Amino acid sequence: MPRLPVASDILPSEITPESVYLNRRQLMAAGAGLVAASVLPTARAAGELAYKPGRYNVGGEEKNTFEQITHYNNYYEFGTDKDDPARNAGTLKTRPWTVRVEGACEKPQTFDIDHLLKLAPLEERLYRLRCVEAWSMVIPWVGFSLSELLKQVVPTSKAKFVEFTSLADKSQMPGVVEHVLDWPYTEGLRIDEAMHPLAILAVGLYGKVLPNQNGAPIRLVVPWKYGFKSAKSIVKIRLLENQPMTAWNKAAPQEYGFYSNVNPEVDHPRWSQASERRIGEFLRRKTLMFNGYANEVAGLYKGMDLKKFY
Repeated sequence: MPRLPVASDILPSEITPESVYLNRRQLMAAGAGLVAASVLPTARAAGELAYKPGRYNVGGEEKNTFEQITHYNNYYEFGTDKDDPARNAGTLKTRPWTVRVEGACEKPQTFDIDHLLKLAPLEERLYRLRCVEAWSMVIPWVGFSLSELLKQVVPTSKAKFVEFTSLADKSQMPGVVEHVLDWPYTEGLRIDEAMHPLAILAVGLYGKVLPNQNGAPIRLVVPWKYGFKSAKSIVKIRLLENQPMTAWNKAAPQEYGFYSNVNPEVDHPRWSQASERRIGEFLRRKTLMFNGYANEVAGLYKGMDLKKFY
């Protein structure tokens, strides 16, 4: 049975400069006949998206490269190693695709992915991504505010939380046959978090259709929370009165709380969250409260003990 990640999982990435890691990958790919390039979308091959410049863009920080963003991923449905998703996600079929939105709402609906692409003007938003393993990226996502979708179904007064369910198809996702997590992958937000304009549904990056290994065809992005909160390949959204159980909270509740806000003052039980290593850099940098979005989201948690509600 595959194990949950431990602190030693991140040591190689802390010791080996990313340039060396990527050069090694390029040599391996050349020797293997560039298998990944033949089955996965690339910057040139992926479809173009029409979008406008977005709000809340990170200022003064260099974005990570397309290669880095698409070849260093957490997506356990395709394997637990960082390069497994890039190797294995070519089996994912993203058309046809629908997202069911139901629960505490007046107009439950099933949305076709191509309809969702027209639901609201697409924006490019340059967001920080901070993962619980203490690495980070800056990614130019293309998407629209999650609130635009939720407004379509008209949440009722009982809608206090939003649950997201990812695809779990053994025929397409080799990692689902392993009992790493209780599949399907589920995540959740409070309704006010979900309606915040920073929370988006991403359908692309770098102006291209979202690559499979990054959560195609539609995924959640909540930039002030650790990366695992942003569910990939979403097939169902439920509005709920009670707080939902989430995949990592079920697997290890002492390590992965429901809120999972980026907080340098709350350590993971097995490593510190006070600093991080940006992929592509060797030296570590200080982790920012709420991943640098405190001015926008701190008010959501006024009066809460963020060490208790981690």
